[in-house]
Amino acid sequence: MATNGKSGDNRRHGAVRDRSQTQTPSGHWVKRDADTGRFMDVKTSSTDPFKGVRKEK
Repeated sequence: MATNGKSGDNRRHGAVRDRSQTQTPSGHWVKRDADTGRFMDVKTSSTDPFKGVRKEK
């Protein structure tokens, strides 16, 4: 997972590991597990990407 800096600063340092995201043709973002390649989650609340997750090319 993500690395942590000082405790209590309430923010992530670096990207979430073993995850990537890609955009569907409908504009939603899909999170994928890098180890298995399976889709994990679809963000339907907005068309903004997941925070801290790298994007696939």
